[in-house]
Amino acid sequence: MVLMGEVAVMFSESQQAGMETLQHLHFEENETCAVDSCFLQSAGKCMLAETDHIKTTELLNKGVMKYGCSHYQRRCRIRAPCCNEIFDCRHCHNEVKNNINVDWKLRHEMPRRQVSQVICSLCGTEQEVQQVCINCGVCMGKYYCETCKLFDDDTSKEQYHCSGCGICRIGGRENFFHCYKCGCCYSILLRNSHPCVEGAMHHDCPVCFEFLFESRFDVTVMPCGHTIHSDCLKEMREHHQYACPLCSKSVCDMSKVWEKFDTEIAATPMPEEYLNKMVWILCNDCGKTSEVRFHVVAQKCLNCKSYNTRQTRG
Repeated sequence: MVLMGEVAVMFSESQQAGMETLQHLHFEENETCAVDSCFLQSAGKCMLAETDHIKTTELLNKGVMKYGCSHYQRRCRIRAPCCNEIFDCRHCHNEVKNNINVDWKLRHEMPRRQVSQVICSLCGTEQEVQQVCINCGVCMGKYYCETCKLFDDDTSKEQYHCSGCGICRIGGRENFFHCYKCGCCYSILLRNSHPCVEGAMHHDCPVCFEFLFESRFDVTVMPCGHTIHSDCLKEMREHHQYACPLCSKSVCDMSKVWEKFDTEIAATPMPEEYLNKMVWILCNDCGKTSEVRFHVVAQKCLNCKSYNTRQTRG
């Protein structure tokens, strides 16, 4: 009986161990299935999120670079706060409302910061100024400035808002710096070399008379510190005009030209009655006055050797 009992006890323990092993394996299998199920659910959610992201991106980019005007590629139009009319942009408004064909009493320009309503170019919904249309969900401008109310899809311009100027500029923030004395943005190449002129950009171009501070065309700084449209300066040189229209200082290195003047004067003797004639001159380049011998071709500054001078006395 004892032997049989021992055998019975041993069989019972073995059977119990086997059942526990089976239960353990069954638990591990259930746990693995649960993990796989969670993974599949997470993967499904990621795929749905990615699909939604693609759809959202496609919607935002719908119609990009297909709308706008000659000034901006954008997917909205603006309602002018001054005359309550709709235009593609403020420049389009100004071209229509501020030109020589309009009665001078009615001429005006659009105050850009007062724009409060825009019209989506895709669905025609009028709404408060914002980047994404509240109706169709399209992005009305890849570049959007809330301060200037500016929309533009052509981001190759590298637009940025300058807080010093108070307006948006193009060319990339990293390529320009704001000079607080001149009151405008200049190329970083001029950071330590440009002569500061207070309010240098806050005036009209001395050639075409467009207001430089808000001009859409390239502006350059002359050696004297005055500013001018790059194209206007180029046109001046084509017509052999090499002096600043505002202060008369030379706009480029004229040393080679002055050498030719030396040769020309040496080859052009003055009549006897003018040989000892002395006159006072003012140099437009260095600002010094000199008493020099008169010559019909030009008078040379004794200080800087420039011929960019004017006779003041004599």
